[in-house]
Amino acid sequence: MSRAGVAAVIIVVLIVIGGVAAYYIHSSRGAGATTSTTTSPTTTPGTTTTTSTTGSPTTTSAASTAYKEYPWLPELVELAKKRHAIYKSVTLVIITRHDANIQRHTRELFLKSPVAKALNITDLKFVQLGPTLWLTYLERAKERGLSYDVAWGGGPTIFNLIDSKGFLMPLNVKEHPEFKAVLYEFNKLPKKYGGVPTYKVGSDGYIHWIGAAVSSFGFTVNKQVAKELGLPIPQTWADLASPIYAKYLPNKPVLGGADPTKSTSNTRIYEIILQAYGWDKGWQIITRFAGNAKIYDASDAVRDAVIRGDILAGLTIDFYGYIAMHQNPNTVYIIPKGLSIVNPDPIAILSTTHYPIRAAAFMAWVLSEYGGQQIWLYSDVNRLPINPKVFNTPLGEKRTDLKTIWYKVQSISGINFSDARAESWEFAMQEYFLATLVKPHAQLQATWAALAKAYLEGKITKQQFDELAAKLSEPLTFKDPFTGKMVKFTESYAAQINKKLQQAAVLNAYLKAWEDAAINRYKEVYNELQKILQGGG
Repeated sequence: MSRAGVAAVIIVVLIVIGGVAAYYIHSSRGAGATTSTTTSPTTTPGTTTTTSTTGSPTTTSAASTAYKEYPWLPELVELAKKRHAIYKSVTLVIITRHDANIQRHTRELFLKSPVAKALNITDLKFVQLGPTLWLTYLERAKERGLSYDVAWGGGPTIFNLIDSKGFLMPLNVKEHPEFKAVLYEFNKLPKKYGGVPTYKVGSDGYIHWIGAAVSSFGFTVNKQVAKELGLPIPQTWADLASPIYAKYLPNKPVLGGADPTKSTSNTRIYEIILQAYGWDKGWQIITRFAGNAKIYDASDAVRDAVIRGDILAGLTIDFYGYIAMHQNPNTVYIIPKGLSIVNPDPIAILSTTHYPIRAAAFMAWVLSEYGGQQIWLYSDVNRLPINPKVFNTPLGEKRTDLKTIWYKVQSISGINFSDARAESWEFAMQEYFLATLVKPHAQLQATWAALAKAYLEGKITKQQFDELAAKLSEPLTFKDPFTGKMVKFTESYAAQINKKLQQAAVLNAYLKAWEDAAINRYKEVYNELQKILQGGG
């Protein structure tokens, strides 16, 4: 080949190489950049990236434009590189109370995100557990050195419990600079919602969990069923204890609730009632409600029963009510005015994680209006997001219904609810409910039905009804299985034995004592009623 020919070939090769290089430079700045094409903010000439102590990054480079929705992502990628962790694919393990539907949406949306791709997170593994199993699984994970990375969904009480055992990581950016990403998203959120803090600060002064969604508590009503049965629509918790709802017993319970040992949302509702009305009156309302109701094994079963029209009303968390309204226009979700609360539904990083950078990225993504907050707006989810900026996104602009509800609930005035008070006797309350209202439910309902029917038919006076109803429903006096003394199930007594009940032998002894005492009481009230009806009272 002549010298001219060789020169021509060299020129062509140089042009091709230049074109390829230009292509990759352009690709590295596109929105779909992955780990291998992410520009490092600390090594690219002309790039300045700083992060304030509050977690607000300030970036001025083409690198950050690749992830404009997640400006903290380049810094996390750089941290992962420094720790030689970026090239290892990771499956995050998330302990949760969220149902399979939310899990599915989350996995699909997150794994497509630049966050998952840039940090080589290839899957999410959800461990869905009942509330009583969280500690057991986390203790087992700690003993075996397993990486449980994030806790998400389940309400403040269960998060405060595992936090008290040291399983939540404080968001200390000095020890873990990756937590700046979480704090960046946290700064977008309301610090209070419905008068309630949306996050928890530990005794160390650091944030331990942040609400990822917000929830209110009430009941969902099927208006068509109420009309067909000729019954009023309840407006307060006390309404649910009315003998009017015993009209069709024992054949057809018209109300529904869930066993608190199997439902965190219904646990919270019973705690609200006990604090809104006081311990003794609260138990009277709860017991009479149980007499009117069918007790289900899960809160979603209560919701579905209302949707189908099996029952007139059921205790639900707000988003179950919104789902019901979406599926059946004849249903309506009601928050008892001045008698409920708003709760943040937390997310936190677990101390058992082996991948704090990835865990922080997932938590930040969940709080972002471009990430996990979108899921709450899906028509088959219908939850209230923690981040109101999500309503400014394309999907959010279509959900004016949820936006209206969000601002309405934000201004709600509820009771002065104490988490610490509820936590002090929560386990005792749940197990007492199980022993006295669930296990002997047939005996309770038979007695309540007979009592309510006698009153509604005018066979007994209001005074007689009130006296027998009070005896039926007030907290039990029973023989303590360990001291042999007669004691009343007061709030202070419940708090006193709460921790003791964690021991299986102790719990079983109390369950038997409570159930036996409850059955005896129901028999006594029924016999007294029969004596009155027979003219002997």
